[in-house]
Amino acid sequence: MSFIKELWAFMRARRKFWLMPIIVMALLLGGLVILAKGSAVAPFIYTIF
Repeated sequence: MSFIKELWAFMRARRKFWLMPIIVMALLLGGLVILAKGSAVAPFIYTIF
C-alpha cells in the first residue's frame, strides 16, 4: 500500500498524471492474463486477442 501512496505523491509532485491511464491499463491487462491462466474463461479471453 505504501507503494501506491508513494506513486501518487510522485505523480502529484511532478505533474505526471498522464502515467495513470498507462498504469491502470497495465494492471488490467495483467489481471486478465492471470485470470486466463488456469480458468474456464481462458478460451473466451483468447478469442479477444
